[in-house]
Amino acid sequence: MSGTLAPYRSHPRLDGSVLLSVCAGVLVLVAVVETAMRGVAAPAVAGVFGCLVAVGEMVRLRLPDDRVQAPIGLATALGYALLSHLPTEGRASHSILQTVAVTSGGMLAGALPHVLAGRSAELEGIARRVLVVAGVALLFRPLVLDNDLFAAFDSHVPSDYVLLTVIVGLVAWPLEAVLAAGVAASQQWGPFRALLRNELGAFFGIGAAIASTGVLIPLATWEVGLWGLPLVTIPLLLAQLSFRRYAAIRRTQVQTIQALSRATEVGGYTDTGHARRVTELALAIGRDLGLPERRMRVLQYAALMHDLGQLSLVDAIPGGATVLVTPDERRRIATFGAQVVRQAGVLEDVAEVVEAQSEPYRRPHLPDDPTVPQESRIIKVVNAYDDMVGRATSEDARLEALEGLRLGMAYEYDPRVVASLARVLDRVTPAPR
Repeated sequence: MSGTLAPYRSHPRLDGSVLLSVCAGVLVLVAVVETAMRGVAAPAVAGVFGCLVAVGEMVRLRLPDDRVQAPIGLATALGYALLSHLPTEGRASHSILQTVAVTSGGMLAGALPHVLAGRSAELEGIARRVLVVAGVALLFRPLVLDNDLFAAFDSHVPSDYVLLTVIVGLVAWPLEAVLAAGVAASQQWGPFRALLRNELGAFFGIGAAIASTGVLIPLATWEVGLWGLPLVTIPLLLAQLSFRRYAAIRRTQVQTIQALSRATEVGGYTDTGHARRVTELALAIGRDLGLPERRMRVLQYAALMHDLGQLSLVDAIPGGATVLVTPDERRRIATFGAQVVRQAGVLEDVAEVVEAQSEPYRRPHLPDDPTVPQESRIIKVVNAYDDMVGRATSEDARLEALEGLRLGMAYEYDPRVVASLARVLDRVTPAPR
């Protein structure tokens, strides 16, 4: 889930994206030098693949969760890494390093129009894709360059080769997810296993389409030559257009929810920035606890709209601090807020989380109540913390608020969430409000 601690500054830590970019940069430099010294094998084929990779990078896609992908570019790069034979050119003899040089050159060329237009070059994403292509080429190219292995396969596509191509091609999806999870773990301080699970889920749909297209490209070009490239990539282009439309709908939904969440601030019921601060801290805790991607989205929406019920108040609560009112009043506010969420047509799960945020962690004469969603427990803790801290940014105010939450752990606040909040606050420094 996208979203960083906007009202907080993270303590310095090694950024995985920097390490990833450096590794990819060194690899590209070595590949370009080696390819220039040895000469380009089958330059016409390399040029066609490089140009299509560049086009794919130019029409890259921003997914609903703000992940950036270049489906056509990456699929073409994988196809070049898996290419073994062309009807007119014969056996494809380009090396692993030439594969990296050609595909990375296409990616950087495709990123240039974005830079000229004032958009981000997304170097971290390019570095990740370069390393994925290099990994696939490292597994597959030595087999292709072994003349004995495919010596008898010049006239038709063998079934063993198809199976090998499929197996190696499918490595791209989990490999990219591992790299993305490593970067996310370094930036978000979340548990790697949970982040990897989220990345695998996020890349599942588009990653499967990319991997299957990358596998089909060398098989198609074996039979019909370079004409197979547009034939195979057109379906992926149509799928990318569908993903783009879905992403636009999701972004519009988020913008609508963000605008709705500011209604309490505009009306003077809550302090400016309260919903944003609660949302950012809640997302940080969700990542720390390893919530799945879908539940992170529910948490984000519910945190943004958690105070909508205050619009029903005749007299505003001082500072919008619901921690100051009675439990019955908090419950009434939460119920009204859930009704507003339902009328807004948002996910039912979000309304349930908003409604349950007023409930205590433990119920009378019952142990831990499983009916209170974890997202509600997170919002309850973070909302109380922000109410207690108010506009103060000193360390003493933070410690005093945490101590107040710990005193309520026997009944009101989830101890796991309070402990997670303490860990998150240890890793960031509050900025002026």
